Amino acid sequence: MDDLLATVQQWIPVDVLIGLTVASVVGFVGSLIAIPLILVRLPADYFDTRTPRHWMKDHHPVLRLLGLVVKNVIGAVFLLVGFAMLFLPGQGLLTMLIGVSLVDFPRKREIEAKMVGQPTLLGVINVMRRKFDKPPLTLAPGP
Repeated sequence: MDDLLATVQQWIPVDVLIGLTVASVVGFVGSLIAIPLILVRLPADYFDTRTPRHWMKDHHPVLRLLGLVVKNVIGAVFLLVGFAMLFLPGQGLLTMLIGVSLVDFPRKREIEAKMVGQPTLLGVINVMRRKFDKPPLTLAPGP
């Protein structure tokens, strides 16, 4: 084990390793707090493809564009952090789901519904929602 640590320290400075460890712990704790809060606040039909979603439709076009850019950047960060959490401590799939829901791309709603429609993930989300007295998520019936 000491040989492995010595080899890693040859390529990556100790300060960087400490920084990565701290970032991993902060990301883990942050995901434990933020992900349930986000998923509990969503409307029950948020992932139902039959329900239209219009984000900031009543706002000024410049404000809407700025909001869309910020939302997409935050979504990309959630996706990257979620992917990293697949290998590091944290709730990787749930974090990636939040990232996908923030980023805009074609057929996004169908991909979200397919992700949330996985029985294990839907069960975890609905257990969280039940703890906060929120109704379970509803999804459109599958083909």
